[in-house]
Amino acid sequence: MPLFAVTAGDTGGERADLTPKDRKRVDMVTRPASDFSKPELFEVMQGGAATSTNPVNGDAFSHFSANLTFQEEESFKLGNALFRKFWVSSPSSTQASDGLGPLFNARACQSCHLKDGRGHPPEGGTDSTSMFLRLARPARTDAERQALADLKVVNFPDPVYGAQLQDLAVPGMAAEGRMEITYTEEPVVLAGGETVSLRKPRYAVSDPQYGPLDPETVLSPRIANPMPGLGLVEAIHDNDILANADPLDEDGDGISGKVAKARDHRTGELKIGRFGWKAQNASVRDQSSSAFAGDIGISTPDAPRHWGDCTPAQAKCLEMPTGVQKRLGETEAPDPVMDLVTFYSENLALPQRRDTGDAAVLSGKQHFYEIGCISCHRPKYVTRRDAANKAHAFQLIWPYSDFLLHDMGDGLADGQQVGLADGREWRTAPLWGIGLTETVNGHTFFLHDGRARTLTEAILWHGGEAQKARDAFAALPSADRQSLITFLESL
Repeated sequence: MPLFAVTAGDTGGERADLTPKDRKRVDMVTRPASDFSKPELFEVMQGGAATSTNPVNGDAFSHFSANLTFQEEESFKLGNALFRKFWVSSPSSTQASDGLGPLFNARACQSCHLKDGRGHPPEGGTDSTSMFLRLARPARTDAERQALADLKVVNFPDPVYGAQLQDLAVPGMAAEGRMEITYTEEPVVLAGGETVSLRKPRYAVSDPQYGPLDPETVLSPRIANPMPGLGLVEAIHDNDILANADPLDEDGDGISGKVAKARDHRTGELKIGRFGWKAQNASVRDQSSSAFAGDIGISTPDAPRHWGDCTPAQAKCLEMPTGVQKRLGETEAPDPVMDLVTFYSENLALPQRRDTGDAAVLSGKQHFYEIGCISCHRPKYVTRRDAANKAHAFQLIWPYSDFLLHDMGDGLADGQQVGLADGREWRTAPLWGIGLTETVNGHTFFLHDGRARTLTEAILWHGGEAQKARDAFAALPSADRQSLITFLESL
């Protein structure tokens, strides 16, 4: 099996999908902005020709790519139906819909990705369906450390509770426990005397039903990521991500982005990881199969785990019936289901930008550039010409991410290794669509665990490689800070 390697100073090389003429065009349109007196060309179409021009409302993240063919629209709608489908426990008279759990966090993809948007912590006693706890312990033996080094595993689950805490269960089973969150408030004083309170979370598991967790198990909370633009992210050329990597900070700018690696679930091939909070998946399909198995307890050809996240220590769980229908395939969600759900997930469109010519937005964009945010939140790319789906090919897109792993400091550290990402590292989150979080999902909770209640709080939590930009934001006059937030709200 070929080894995928990224070394310090690797520029990624030239893109074989581009002619010299193409290369000049791509270099020109992806050059960082220098004129902040007006919007850039095509800036409003942040998803390229796939951008949705539908009215911006609560369904803004749920439209299909505008450049799909009529036949592809049908596949999208079928995938949407499967994405929304509620799975039921086995055995059931509802054939091809059973196989839920036996332990699970959600009954449908849509339960976590409500309206295809961002999840939230369980505020005010609301449910925690769109947020859960990842569980992992450190490697303990030379063999385990070698398995991590070879990326044969991304980490090691709790020996009893598995890779994530399952707070729901089918009839006859006890849920594993409940996520408990307590917050303490920490004031931060900004330039001009404004004070912002940051809430620092602490996580625990209450009512564990299968005995204590391993003493070394680390709890890492995760909210569901928004869905639009995933297929376009997958169509970014590897070399364009490699070009930004600087793991040893050889240019001395304090930013040392590292390329994540992930194994394809079906072939085992090492690829660039670009999906998930720690970039643990290389493709939309792999992200989807991980969610089916881990969140819902549904097996797929890519992750044929009929009992989901049940462990050998949970014998009763492994004795429960599965939903495999032999006439349909060897797994509960066979290839036709996976194909349609993946297609749907790849083709949720980005909405058009708003107010790109507004004076406050342009001023905020300039501050965003000048204080160094674009060092990690790279504004734009041109996707590969040879993308698998023509709707994603050769599109100018604006995700505002380098899709690299960065040390985000002690404040955001979860202490949990995931593949090449250590306990302080996170993938740069794309910012496109972030300004519509409240419109679509009715809240403004940000970061991996929703601790930030505003975009200002989210920025102030940045540390590590982002400390310099965070401090520059805090030092801006109040009006300039607000204009930067206004810019983010336009995305």
